[in-house]
Amino acid sequence: MVTIHLHNLQFFAHHGLHDEEAITGTDFSVSVDIFFDPGEKITSIHQTINYTEVYQLVERYMSHPVALLEMLAENICDAIYSMDKRIKNINISINKLHPPISNFIGSVGVTFHKAY
Repeated sequence: MVTIHLHNLQFFAHHGLHDEEAITGTDFSVSVDIFFDPGEKITSIHQTINYTEVYQLVERYMSHPVALLEMLAENICDAIYSMDKRIKNINISINKLHPPISNFIGSVGVTFHKAY
């Protein structure tokens, strides 16, 4: 089993339920772990999961606003899985770094795990 990690990817996006989030947007941090069985010794990029392609996929999904981070995380997982059927598990965490909560310090987010 091999794990591909993309951690602390930073995006500015407009996800959220509140009207002001659609207008002003905010910063997000995304981390993805992809567990797959290569079936053989990896000796070329074509035998692994290309993290550049995964990043581009996440970037594409982050640029299209959705109301719920749970839905966004599940959609990203499904899209990553469609890249390579050797994937066994995906963990994705999406954190909203500046949520619209009065006097709030910290971040909010979701973690989604899917086994295939």
